Amino acid sequence: MVSEGSSSHDVIVIGGGPAGSAASAMLAPQGTRVLLLERERFPRAHVGESLLPASIPVLEELGVIPAVEQAGFLPKWGATMVWGRSRQPWSWYFRETNRSHPHAYQVRRAEFDKILLDNSREKGVDVREGRHVSEVVFRDGRAAGVRFRDEGGQERFAEAQLVIDASGQNGLVGRQLGLREWDSFFQNLAVYGYFDSGKRLASPDENNIFIEACPDGWLWNIPLPGGCSSVGAVVDSAAGQAGINGAGARNFLLEQVGQAPYMSEMLRNGTLRDDPAVVRDWSYVCRPMVGNGYILAGDAACFVDPLFSSGVHLALMSGVMAAAWVMSALADPGIAGPAGMVYQELYLKEYTHFRELARLFYSSNRTADSYFWEARRILEADESLSPRNAFIRAVAGQPPRGYERAVLEQGELPAAFVESLGSVEGERSRRRRESGVADLSARSLRLADRVRLERKPVLAGGEFRWGYVLSTPDRPEGTECDELVAVLVSRLDGCTTAGEIIGQLLEGVGPGQRGQVEDAARSALEILYVDGALTY
Repeated sequence: MVSEGSSSHDVIVIGGGPAGSAASAMLAPQGTRVLLLERERFPRAHVGESLLPASIPVLEELGVIPAVEQAGFLPKWGATMVWGRSRQPWSWYFRETNRSHPHAYQVRRAEFDKILLDNSREKGVDVREGRHVSEVVFRDGRAAGVRFRDEGGQERFAEAQLVIDASGQNGLVGRQLGLREWDSFFQNLAVYGYFDSGKRLASPDENNIFIEACPDGWLWNIPLPGGCSSVGAVVDSAAGQAGINGAGARNFLLEQVGQAPYMSEMLRNGTLRDDPAVVRDWSYVCRPMVGNGYILAGDAACFVDPLFSSGVHLALMSGVMAAAWVMSALADPGIAGPAGMVYQELYLKEYTHFRELARLFYSSNRTADSYFWEARRILEADESLSPRNAFIRAVAGQPPRGYERAVLEQGELPAAFVESLGSVEGERSRRRRESGVADLSARSLRLADRVRLERKPVLAGGEFRWGYVLSTPDRPEGTECDELVAVLVSRLDGCTTAGEIIGQLLEGVGPGQRGQVEDAARSALEILYVDGALTY
């Protein structure tokens, strides 16, 4: 075996997709020596063309927005759906809840991913395409490098202090260590292809992703530049595989399109380019996502149903966070373990939000009555619909046009979910009214049950550093507290009034800052009380 780069790299990144490219591009400018090994040669085809506005700040941070704009990708303003209670199309728009980034993009993934990979190369990453990584090598239980084959088939070894597994759904480390946990709710299969000359939606929705439920599942239609559309069908995995085996992928996809009246009309004059591709999109999570000398990012860490186009967002977000973990672990090995736990908590928070939204949205659809939809309805006895559910708390209080509320309220939701949502919103409203008429500083406040102030790593400025967070059952990742709030909360004992504690804090503050500090402390008390973190 030939050694390659055994002494010249701090970190090896497996995979050059959005997660690997983002992580690499964040690391190299900081002086980190990065080797990125990609199995294929870019550009390469990949499904997942529809982005979310949440990804735009990451693309700005990576410095690729000019290249994305120059590529001529279509702006995506929202989504149009046939789903829920009505068989008529309805739309929702990002501008309803995201004024700073009211649109995303519909991208050609081959071109988009190449932009990201080229950006990492330009930032100093040692990018080597055509390298197939076969194994992460562990020494004394710690990831120490990788084995891979070069384009000539020569087996090689590369060594580094840390390894980022961004190998996509192949999930190299997850498979190697048996970390993957399958999600029993989502057991689907997707078959997709590209159509030319299809019809677009009417203005102003012509650039929206179009999603239509049908008896066997649902279909997507993503408009791309040049009159092309990405079209796919998501169906039950077992039933879909049987149908593809019998009719072939091409005929199967056309049969699914034929079940959907609006999609059929849009593609009536369209032409399917090549034979469709088939992918199994079962959802899964790897635990742990961070181990001794390695971290998982993107689809290598977890995958959630593609209903809300979250794949690229989760990949980019995790790539940036993985880079922060690497920087922190290289600078202070002692923080690697605790920071890895926080990385997993933050990643699972995002993953779970999309999972719960998709799960409830599947359950709420009544446009088709079939085995597919009956099997995906949530039972009223499902314990995850309790008022303490983190997703319910995230959705509670959203304006009616907040996109989570908009899409959920189009369907027939489980009564337990509606009751839980009302319970959380009612409790928050009660506390808000109470805080408005009562002087919280006159009360002897304390932390609510199972709420605790913890010292743990927090993500800030591209690295993990030690800080203080308030952790709750709904938010195990915690909410970061500045020093003032941490000291204030630590002294709330249920006996001394909050006003007396604020007075103690003001004793060490200069006269010119007392008003500002007092206002900040009182504001923090109100926010924490309304959110249920404080009681008396």
